Amino acid sequence: MLAGRDAERADIAALLEAARGSSGGALVIRGVAGSGKSALLADAAAAAADMTVLRTQGVESESPLAFAALQRLLRKGVGGLPAPQRAALQAAFGEVEGEGDRFLAFLGTLSLLDDAAEERPVLVIADDAHWLDEASANALLFVARRLQAERVALLFAARDGVASAFDAGELHYVSRCGRGAAPIRAKTSDGVEVAVGSGRLQSGTIHIDPGVPPGADFELSVIDGDRRRAYRVRC
Repeated sequence: MLAGRDAERADIAALLEAARGSSGGALVIRGVAGSGKSALLADAAAAAADMTVLRTQGVESESPLAFAALQRLLRKGVGGLPAPQRAALQAAFGEVEGEGDRFLAFLGTLSLLDDAAEERPVLVIADDAHWLDEASANALLFVARRLQAERVALLFAARDGVASAFDAGELHYVSRCGRGAAPIRAKTSDGVEVAVGSGRLQSGTIHIDPGVPPGADFELSVIDGDRRRAYRVRC
């Protein structure tokens, strides 16, 4: 049992349950290094015992290599795909000559996951997503944007403070920045309430979830157990 992770585990459980019910989706776990993102992924895999779990991971040294992470995810092969999609992925993985069409490679990725989900629901786990090569990240984002009635769930873990394809805010995310989770209630300087989400206090720094507009001026009321602490911060 992971202590103090009820909110994140509930979001992950909802993602898995939706996929089981033919409502695919994606979720990004964000946080600083060492905040337990990988432990949440492991917990998700354990909770998906009735699903096919496919894994990949971003590797910093491989981030310049196009489709490196996707090849690890789909290494069992691309047989059974329509010929144009199969050829595009084989070219992307260096199995045949040529560069291949990226749209067809992305579409082939979606087709493979959808086909796998015909047998039982699929959970795709991508750890260290901030280090995914650009082509693999874009392929998985392509899939995430198109999930509807597919029994497929995509779960990513990405580090805060490292630029990546997951900074655009396209996917739902939960933040896991470290110990001492503290819900934040915030108002802008003109009194408008905003949904900030959750923050963490670390060495006097307040880490605010991505998506808050730059330059926003907040009055923060941080509830930590029985204590309430007030802060004023400009993002």
